[in-house]
Amino acid sequence: MTIKPREKVADGDDDPVESMLKKTGCLELHYKVQECIAETKDWRKCQDVVNSFKDCIEKHKQEEMSRIKS
Repeated sequence: MTIKPREKVADGDDDPVESMLKKTGCLELHYKVQECIAETKDWRKCQDVVNSFKDCIEKHKQEEMSRIKS
């Protein structure tokens, strides 16, 4: 099963969550988490992709903090 990006909302704007995840560079990992959960019906079986997604978000946060402090 492949989870695809949501359709654009009626006014033409992207989904706000997808827009935010695109900026972090973690959107594809988000889709992998969704796909794993949809396939297994148990998020606990998806800890490898959940942790990869978490690491990606944390890396983005660290990069943003470093950029702000510079």
